[in-house]
Amino acid sequence: MRLKCRYFLCELVLEDPRWRHSISHSSVLHAVRDAVSKLHGSFGDAACNLGLSIKYLNAYTGIIFLRCRKAFHQLLGSSLPFITSLENRGQRYSCFFNTLHIGGTIRTCQKFLIEYNRKQLAVLLKNCSDPENKDAIQKSIASCSLEVEESEFSVDDYMN
Repeated sequence: MRLKCRYFLCELVLEDPRWRHSISHSSVLHAVRDAVSKLHGSFGDAACNLGLSIKYLNAYTGIIFLRCRKAFHQLLGSSLPFITSLENRGQRYSCFFNTLHIGGTIRTCQKFLIEYNRKQLAVLLKNCSDPENKDAIQKSIASCSLEVEESEFSVDDYMN
């Protein structure tokens, strides 16, 4: 029998984005465990600590994949909004977690993240007034969807 897990795709929003480079796996994991412990007591602490892990942390974008057991994912989900700061090397950084998606596999979270980033690029493109930046954003959007366009093109060639 395999253990089923849930994956939380979260965005770490810091008060000052320059602090992102000083965030580590251990500081995020410690903050999450403390929040679960404070809200749900020793039961929540023990239940979430069994399968809680950080699968991915990108310090530049603030994207985090958290994994926990399916049976206790609601404990983790209810605790994330109560994280208000991270501590690393004696310094406190005020922040909050923005939960973007909860999925059954990492792959579903990755697909959601790609779509989310495409939408964010489209919003940036819409609000951009500088022509150089606009071209760079359009190239980024094209590179995200290049693989899909090429596969559609090749199908059309075979149909004719």
